[in-house]
Amino acid sequence: MERRKFLKNVIPASAMFPSLLNGLTIKTFGATGFFEALAGAADNDHVLVIIQLSGGNDGLNTLIPISNYGDYNNLRTNIAIPQSKILKLDNYDKAGLHPAMTGMQQLYNQEKLTMLYSVGYPSPNQSHFRSTDIWLTGADEDQYLSTGWTGRFLSDTYSNFPVGYPNAKMPDPLGIQIGSVLSTAFMGPGGFTAMAVPTDTDFYGLINGISEPVPDSPMGDELLYLRTVARQTNKYADAITAAAKKITSQAPYPANNDLADQLKTVSKLIAGGLKTKVYMVSMGGFDTHGGQVEAGNTIAGHHSDLLKQLSDAVTAFCADLKFQGTNKRVIGMTFSEFGRRIKSNGSAGTDHGAAQPVFVFGDYIKTGVLGNPPELPSTITADDSLPMQYDFRSVYSSILRDWFCVDPTDITTILYKNYQYLPFIQTTACTLNADELNKLGENLISNYPNPFVSSTTITFKTNGGHTLVQIFDTSGRLLAVPIDQIYDGPGAYTVIFNGAQLSAGIYYARLQNESAQQVRTMLKVTQ
Repeated sequence: MERRKFLKNVIPASAMFPSLLNGLTIKTFGATGFFEALAGAADNDHVLVIIQLSGGNDGLNTLIPISNYGDYNNLRTNIAIPQSKILKLDNYDKAGLHPAMTGMQQLYNQEKLTMLYSVGYPSPNQSHFRSTDIWLTGADEDQYLSTGWTGRFLSDTYSNFPVGYPNAKMPDPLGIQIGSVLSTAFMGPGGFTAMAVPTDTDFYGLINGISEPVPDSPMGDELLYLRTVARQTNKYADAITAAAKKITSQAPYPANNDLADQLKTVSKLIAGGLKTKVYMVSMGGFDTHGGQVEAGNTIAGHHSDLLKQLSDAVTAFCADLKFQGTNKRVIGMTFSEFGRRIKSNGSAGTDHGAAQPVFVFGDYIKTGVLGNPPELPSTITADDSLPMQYDFRSVYSSILRDWFCVDPTDITTILYKNYQYLPFIQTTACTLNADELNKLGENLISNYPNPFVSSTTITFKTNGGHTLVQIFDTSGRLLAVPIDQIYDGPGAYTVIFNGAQLSAGIYYARLQNESAQQVRTMLKVTQ
């Protein structure tokens, strides 16, 4: 794929094109760019489905540590899942899933699911709004972007959209969101690159030709006229309707599950032949400050209900993709704006934290768990969060590279930086897998003395290439970057970290070397 450029004489495409379809508002917005892609993302039929878990999912009660279960239980005495109830994973004994996630356990054991520990970003923001914006745009904590990561990808791939669209090469919407609000993730340099369908019920009203009743008055006649004109003029209505009507049978989905309803719609459109590249769905309720578990029964309660809905919906979606014969075309991923803190609170809940697990699923996903269960020392305080093991933009970068076939140079343009590559998709030529990433052992990064009073010597090993050493506090705030450079070949190196100005407590040293990473716990003490 040629590196795309945003030219000075690009045609402005910031106008909005609203349409009312049987009372359903659908919006398409433009995105700019100039050169048509010569190869790559526009030329394959791959689809990404993004599932947003709004509110901040409690990762420690989702992907539960077993190897250090005692530490986990001591820090969460009022919400800890009993070890005997944790769902076990084939060929992996360090952690397991919440007992409500039987469906996703099966996906893992069927080699269709990978899980990444502690995904986040340096110096995390614990505001729902701001952290969501960071995840959707791909920004740094102190950076404010006006475009979303998928919007930049789609506008980079389909140049000059919407001028000249739909066309023979791309007759369908670039992105679709099932929901009432179009996500910032789809904002391109010139506007939104997607359309939003507010609700599953309204969507099925659209494709079945059902309208809400209009009032028996001149105003009602005008509304009916506007709906009729809108149906006739909307660029994508006919394509969406035709795609949906092609599918008359689907695999069963769970009842009373809004996420399942959204994914059912997505599966129908994919199977119906839409060439749409990115879909987004969402579910809320993960802000579990209190009542996260049922009193006296920690495997039940609000969080358990949420995880069951998620697991059941994803499992049904995967089964339907196979039923429709589209399972080789689709991968999906989950994300939440942040995780929860390590220690539970006195209300049988958890407060805003930092890093969280991310799930990626599909037939072409390398099954496994990337990273390692976090260390949970007894000195953890109520304000402490899990340290980041993987930057969330590394997940985006790897999907763009190995699923949408975007050239690495273009990925740097889309995401503004060169992020760590994570080989969790089978179609990659890279030979690394999750097991190899975790075989690097505990001697990849260490420090001595530990505990330390004022300074400590960090020893790290690199296989060559880009190597990064970062220092975080327990809230996830990035304190220092002692090493950020490229090494010609493998070797062991040392760097002195001066922490004299820091308060006594726990800190984390994180090593990142190409696809590998490891986090080391350091303890500063007073003399």
